[in-house]
Amino acid sequence: MFDKILIANRGEIALRVQRACRELGIRTVAVHSEADREAKYVKLADESVCIGPAPSGQSYLNVPAVISAAEVTDAQAIHPGYGFLSENADFAERVEQSGFVFIGPRAETIRLMGDKVSAKDAMRKAGVPCVPGSEGALPDDPSEIIKIAKQIGYPVIIKAAGGGGGRGMRVVHTEAALLTSVNMTKAEAQAAFSNPMVYMEKYLEKPRHIEIQVLADQHGNAVFLGERDCSMQRRHQKILEEAPAPLLNARLRDKIGERCAEACRKIKYRGAGTFEFLYENGEFYFIEMNTRLQVEHTVTEMITGIDLVQQQIFVAAGEKLKFRQKDIQLRGHAIECRLNAEDPYNFVPSPGKITKFHMPGGPGVRIDTHAYSGYTVPPHYDSMIGKLITYGDTREQAIARMRIALSEMMIEGISTNIALHADLMADAAFHLGGTSIHYLEQKLGIYNK
Repeated sequence: MFDKILIANRGEIALRVQRACRELGIRTVAVHSEADREAKYVKLADESVCIGPAPSGQSYLNVPAVISAAEVTDAQAIHPGYGFLSENADFAERVEQSGFVFIGPRAETIRLMGDKVSAKDAMRKAGVPCVPGSEGALPDDPSEIIKIAKQIGYPVIIKAAGGGGGRGMRVVHTEAALLTSVNMTKAEAQAAFSNPMVYMEKYLEKPRHIEIQVLADQHGNAVFLGERDCSMQRRHQKILEEAPAPLLNARLRDKIGERCAEACRKIKYRGAGTFEFLYENGEFYFIEMNTRLQVEHTVTEMITGIDLVQQQIFVAAGEKLKFRQKDIQLRGHAIECRLNAEDPYNFVPSPGKITKFHMPGGPGVRIDTHAYSGYTVPPHYDSMIGKLITYGDTREQAIARMRIALSEMMIEGISTNIALHADLMADAAFHLGGTSIHYLEQKLGIYNK
């Protein structure tokens, strides 16, 4: 086991990884920008290193600075958290070449699954169902593009092969708009991801977003840890997640989960990962794999009792998984609300100083946050300041506890999306379960704007 781990991230996930390490008796190194010098996790770390000014490109995305911090502190491994460098294959490669252990998949696996075209090809070969679409990247010939769209059937969606985070996507409803949309998406893909390749898929009208959590070691063992429903989104950004997914047949879940575990074995996956699917009319369609820890890993931890961050560390240290598929038991229900420093309805970011900060408590309530009274939310990074998670024996109990927890929460000095979450906890369609990925945008009146 490692003696010291460097955490190459910030915010609540840096604190979450730090807590997992401290429980295992592992010393931690916090890297931080100048803007995060006074952060809670920086003060709690055994050592800290400033790696640059506030802009992430000069700090958290500065690979030489992160590697240098690991060298001067004699860290043995680097945990990337999520976001920033967590799915950067070149970074993972540099970490290993520099003599450290990357707590995540191998660089070649990140590359394989990071390119949406090669990922879908690998999943088809592994027997994982995919959305009907183009076989690989779209050709340059306009007539061929039109032909492919006709074969798939409108509406279609154009996606950047190297995309992510909801960027590089465009829905096309008619042939007249097709070629212009393809060219615009290519330009966006080049600008955002330095990769102009795009592909085409059937656009599903009212799908749900269901994802399967997996764990795999380097000895060929792989398991899936149930599923999460992440359908409550705006512009492809998740707002709320829950596990297990409501109104989903357990036999169907187990069938797709085992296919995901088998896919991990075939591509020799190592670590924690998530297979993301669109689910419609009883069918699963693979869209991508996230080769890292997810923001919403908490709800899986609550219903399985398994610490996913510690499992990442064990696997990276070369250990075998200590459990088999038959040992994974799903109990109860968990919901996560992402707490963002933003207007609850127009989503304009709201950085600034938190003047009052009171978190709720009680049975089945978990708070993952790095914020506190007097903390200044910097304007340079993602607006998420924490996560509120509730657990219950039933979904109804988890919702009731979330409603109570939100009513007890107090954050003043900045705007937050607490009011939106409170609204959702009282929403009739949410209570029924099974809302599509378009539901929230339709509810807020911003669909397709």
